[in-house]
Amino acid sequence: MKNKEHIFLKDSEIAFDRRHRKILSYNISKYDQAVNRGKKRYSDFQAARQYASCVKEDVVTHLPEYLTQFEEQIKSRGAEVIWASDSNSALESIGQILEENNCRLIVKSKSMITEEIGFNEFAGELNKEAVETDLGEFIVQTAGEKPYHILTPAMHKSKEDVARLFNLKFELPADAPPERIAGFVRQRLRKIFREADVGVTGANFIVADIGGIGLTENEGNGLMTVSFPRLHIVLAGIERVLPSVRQLPFFFQWLGVHGTGQNLSAYNSLILGPKTSDETDGPEKMVVILLDNRRSKLLAEGEESLALKCIRCGACLNACPIYKNAGGYTYASPYSGPVGSVITPFYRGFNDYGHLSFACSLCGRCSEVCPVKIPLHELLLLNRKRKIEKFSSSVIWKHGMKAYRYAFMKRGRLDFLQGKSKNFMVSLFRSVMGDMKTLPMFAEKSFTKQYKSLNK
Repeated sequence: MKNKEHIFLKDSEIAFDRRHRKILSYNISKYDQAVNRGKKRYSDFQAARQYASCVKEDVVTHLPEYLTQFEEQIKSRGAEVIWASDSNSALESIGQILEENNCRLIVKSKSMITEEIGFNEFAGELNKEAVETDLGEFIVQTAGEKPYHILTPAMHKSKEDVARLFNLKFELPADAPPERIAGFVRQRLRKIFREADVGVTGANFIVADIGGIGLTENEGNGLMTVSFPRLHIVLAGIERVLPSVRQLPFFFQWLGVHGTGQNLSAYNSLILGPKTSDETDGPEKMVVILLDNRRSKLLAEGEESLALKCIRCGACLNACPIYKNAGGYTYASPYSGPVGSVITPFYRGFNDYGHLSFACSLCGRCSEVCPVKIPLHELLLLNRKRKIEKFSSSVIWKHGMKAYRYAFMKRGRLDFLQGKSKNFMVSLFRSVMGDMKTLPMFAEKSFTKQYKSLNK
């Protein structure tokens, strides 16, 4: 059975599919244009970026205290809080909740963390129906696929692709325009919202000081996922904290600017618990599941813990030359692109996913665009070091790197062999550069010897 690295290399061949690259390039370019316009609204953009970075770094430094504060506050208003150490623990709790509340039909707003734990597959095993209500998520679910992008699940599809899919699945016209498709999905989901037993959301932000869940979206489906069903389950990574509600308006705006270029997403909600006796809308019961899933392990890793500052805007994906060519499915992980390559090895193991740290040109563009100043390309280098030191099983690689270090420690060692000998040795390892590259030929005399001969 091929390992994840071999699968990645095989799947990366999609980079040679010109149609795929054209669709991806077009869709990312639209986001780039909007984001560039959005950034120009700030009189001092770098000051805002520094503020965002400082807030999230404070969260990483004091995460246990903020989580405890959040739990106390939201429980005081009737919500239940469950701490889940890993995916299995979270799913076990969810299964128990669904059975106790006799839930059959589940509506979901867009949530990458449900992809992380395999929620939809688990619901199917329990004979429960989980329906994605975000348009992009609904499209990929209908196609039997996974989200392609952190922010834009169907980024790999053109409008013609979607029209053909809906013609096949729902008998809409094969040339149906986007407006017709969106209207059809809206009408179909309205009935499902009214009949749903439970709504499942993620959390863009966990607000510690008042015990709130911040949700931001553009379609209204998230608000309806919370409002209609009698039970609301929130699944949130423990790192999604904001210390104060006073910071929430800025971060709603900051996420919108970097995600879609909007000054503010269309719908922004602060959920404080289940409905009270004087409220007519909202769930009767609310359960917040705080998922660790090795985040605590990452938190203890020193500099690498800075990856927990991420606000899931997708900016680094749109900037990454690897992602823009190989696309989202090559990563075989819910979290793709630069930030996915940093965190996935910690969440799912370096032995299987450490190769993602090498899916990087080290151009540094991801670090330049990160709205909370995560040094992503530097963290990828640290991951590479960890992968080689602790998880590499290649004897040839280990001894080869030792020989490399020995040779390059002194110039005289490099000059010991003549050009012909060096070229012969390189010819034995042509595969090191891949099939598409060739190493240049070594000159017969080293630079040192040529320099000395010129100065005689």
